[in-house]
Amino acid sequence: MRDMTLTFRIVQCADDLARLDTALRALSAAISEDYSTDRATLTQAILGPQPVACAILALQDDQTRGAALYSPVFSTVRGAAGVYVSDLWVSDAARGQGLGAGLLAQVTRDSAQRWRATWLRLAAYHHSNAALRFYARLGFTPVNDQQELRLGADGFATLIERAG
Repeated sequence: MRDMTLTFRIVQCADDLARLDTALRALSAAISEDYSTDRATLTQAILGPQPVACAILALQDDQTRGAALYSPVFSTVRGAAGVYVSDLWVSDAARGQGLGAGLLAQVTRDSAQRWRATWLRLAAYHHSNAALRFYARLGFTPVNDQQELRLGADGFATLIERAG
């Protein structure tokens, strides 16, 4: 990071979680998406007895300058564990200083140690030209032979019922 003294910290306590929640709310507002996660759900996901996600904060003095939320994935095609970055946020004050790349580097290091991950996946909106250029500079390539599909809460609940 150019001209920034930063500390990267894995989210491990309530104070860190509050910072993460604020960062993710700022991200959602910036991309005009609803933020429907409550603090209890975020706490359970990251700090609960069976965590399903991890997060890293980038701090400058007492200011949160960036955050990343990520989870493990496994691919039989790749034959290896990977990491999915669901959220990446950099404050306006820290933009253009290499913090996004620094956060992703921290995610890769942590996920390689934690899950032996060897690859990373994320999604960006088609209209987010600046984000797409940023990811391209880092070497990300589009996955053109796949289409992302989602099953919402109602469909998910229906499949649970079907399972008996």
